[in-house]
Amino acid sequence: MLPQAPLQPLNLHWLTAAGIDVAILRLDLIDPLISGNKWFKLKHHLAAAKQAGAKGIISLGGAHSNHLHALAAAGRRFGFETVGLLRGHPVETPTVQDLQAFGMQLHWLGYAGYRARHDADFWTPWRERYPQLYPVPEGGGGLDGALGCGEIVRQARSQLSALGWDDYHGWWLACGTGTTLAGLVLAEGGQRRVYGAMAVPADHGVDGNVMDILGVEQGGYQLLDASRGGFAKTDPQLLAFIAQSEHESGVPLEPLYTGKALLALSQAVQAGTIARGTRLIFVHTGGLQGKRASSGL
Repeated sequence: MLPQAPLQPLNLHWLTAAGIDVAILRLDLIDPLISGNKWFKLKHHLAAAKQAGAKGIISLGGAHSNHLHALAAAGRRFGFETVGLLRGHPVETPTVQDLQAFGMQLHWLGYAGYRARHDADFWTPWRERYPQLYPVPEGGGGLDGALGCGEIVRQARSQLSALGWDDYHGWWLACGTGTTLAGLVLAEGGQRRVYGAMAVPADHGVDGNVMDILGVEQGGYQLLDASRGGFAKTDPQLLAFIAQSEHESGVPLEPLYTGKALLALSQAVQAGTIARGTRLIFVHTGGLQGKRASSGL
């Protein structure tokens, strides 16, 4: 069991000027290695693996994957096997070095091989090779991943009174697969809106992933494009915004997810699409380990 994430006021001049209150749920602070929303997405998968009698987990991600980083760290700490199937060809990154140090067995699939991850027979050879391991979707996705994220809502609600809040109007967070957003929507049951700033392009299938978990008719959320033109893309405006926001708020950000989500919130506030008096909870989804490989920060 990891510590509770603190809910803190987010102090930024543009929020104050607009009369909008935002509290930030610091999932980045729950653990130095098993950080952010990744732990919540893993919890139900780990329980399912245990129930199935598996000795560990096999999952997918890229060379900077926050999900694989958290999974490998959890495997080392709690004593279970981990195997990572990686996008592309072998490359040395701080994340990959950590995965190896944590004892994760790595297999590089190339790009065509990784694109096949949604094929019906993708897992067949890997199940045959690692029959003792439990397969988990990319990013800890699927319904089990979403259900684990219900704890995020409970943790935030338990701290509202300490902020002097009696209620709030919605959530704002970055989306990579949409699993965490789906989990918040399920936990809210339509009571409050969940805004997902997509940090990846539309063709990465976030909308489809969310609908697969929730059902096509499920409402209660809105997806916004915050990708800045592509997967893992950054630009001078984003980097300058992150630097200013970190200086002003004291909250560390990274450029691929939380930084993009906060910039998208700033743009929505400036456009007047969020009403004065609104109270939002911004989810810091962690991922700071990936910042080590980001240029310009």
